[in-house]
Amino acid sequence: MYTPNESDRDPYRNVWVVAEHRDGAIQGVTFELLGAARRLADVRCGEVWCALLGDEVAGLAPDCFQRGADVVLAVERPDLAKFVDDLHAEALAALIEKYRPEIVLSGATARGRALIPRVAVKTCSGLTADCTGLQIDPDTGVLLQTRPAFGGNILATIQSVRHRPQMATVRPRVMGEPQPEPGRTGRLIVEPLAPPNAASPMRVLEEVTARRNTVALTNADFIIAGGRGVRGPRGFDLLHRFASLVGGAVAATRAAVDAGWVDYAFQIGQTGQTVQPQVYMACGVSGQIQHLVGMQSSDLIIAVNRDRNAPIMQLADYAVVGDLFEVLPAMVAALRRL
Repeated sequence: MYTPNESDRDPYRNVWVVAEHRDGAIQGVTFELLGAARRLADVRCGEVWCALLGDEVAGLAPDCFQRGADVVLAVERPDLAKFVDDLHAEALAALIEKYRPEIVLSGATARGRALIPRVAVKTCSGLTADCTGLQIDPDTGVLLQTRPAFGGNILATIQSVRHRPQMATVRPRVMGEPQPEPGRTGRLIVEPLAPPNAASPMRVLEEVTARRNTVALTNADFIIAGGRGVRGPRGFDLLHRFASLVGGAVAATRAAVDAGWVDYAFQIGQTGQTVQPQVYMACGVSGQIQHLVGMQSSDLIIAVNRDRNAPIMQLADYAVVGDLFEVLPAMVAALRRL
């Protein structure tokens, strides 16, 4: 694919979302991206296209239509049944070459991070990874892609001015998921892409699902997180007892993970997971920007900290100044009475 100049960008239209699916179901991050794509496409007077790669995946199109897709572009091949990054990258690059989208979005998941850089190279496109915000510049029509930079100390806005499509991976749980519209439909295109001439040197031997947390952080409505102020594994035992009472999940800051108190699977922040629960309770968490990036979109934030001037206390809807080892046992006792 060639690099477009100012005179030949017009053929590039529409906003694409690369769908992520597993076990016959569309993953939530795809719905979040469809909502974001809908907003961008409306500004650009374009359509939302959803690219579905796999084997026998056309049946998933109605779910995409109901979340805002105007067109579902499906490629069905047996060799795409399991995710192999080079095979999926070649197929997606071929679709981009043919249909020329203006913007391509994918989740900043393990799959997205393996797939999209390969596609960007194949299509000579610019790519911004781990975005937390997307909008259209009203003056130029260029996609403004916001992401944390310099260790999360600043938020950088990046533009791909000279290259099309503009490509971005977006962190899960930072975009609101649109409600489904029952009965909404669109156009389904089943693209007959032939397999590559050479077989891929990679193949999937086994898929293993890790189950390290009682409640998946990305789906939890209540999260209680511990930071350096929890002081060690015993402090996290207290957090687990509290979480069990409310049906919540336990999370941690990078400082707690680096100290070896909990596993990396619990980490929230720039280098961990991004969450958007109804309630986020931060205990002994200072609230550095690297952590805030992963949880600041929570509906309700409660902070328990001895330092009333900690950044998390300024962000919190409810700030409790006190020792968490006194506050949490009192709250546990009150919950048990209730």
